Amino acid sequence: MKPLDLAQLLAAPTDPPVRDALRRLAPRSLDALIIEALSATEEAWRQVAVDRVLEFVAEQPGDGRPAVAAYFTTTERRTADGMHVGWSPFVAALASTEDVPDLRHTRTTAVAVPVGEAALAEEVFADPELTDALNRLAGLDPPGHEDVLRIHLPTRQVTRVKP
Repeated sequence: MKPLDLAQLLAAPTDPPVRDALRRLAPRSLDALIIEALSATEEAWRQVAVDRVLEFVAEQPGDGRPAVAAYFTTTERRTADGMHVGWSPFVAALASTEDVPDLRHTRTTAVAVPVGEAALAEEVFADPELTDALNRLAGLDPPGHEDVLRIHLPTRQVTRVKP
């Protein structure tokens, strides 16, 4: 079974076959299964994000040096539970070197966008698979306001950096 399949089954633990199987596990085994499923799921979502960014980069017009890394900044989202920090679904920067660009919020101009327009922009312009992967990663490991998500394309590594 693939990690994402297991995660989807565990996401619906009240479905009869899953509920029955989970009831038969010892508490220690159940805890180990949940920890393993969450860590495998996080890696799977990281790879979805890498794949989508690689596809995005391949579609960009080339000017010589290929992109080495893509960077995502954070965004605040209002939900029924309150405000949550997550990853923006738009690439903040593509870098052709190993140097991390200055992406601090204090060094960039922020433009307020009405909530309805922000949702429409995401729906029209954002890559739905990338958005989903970034939202899942933010749910598994919530970012801080100043964090930056770095996707290193040659190694397929996804890391959180502080600029």
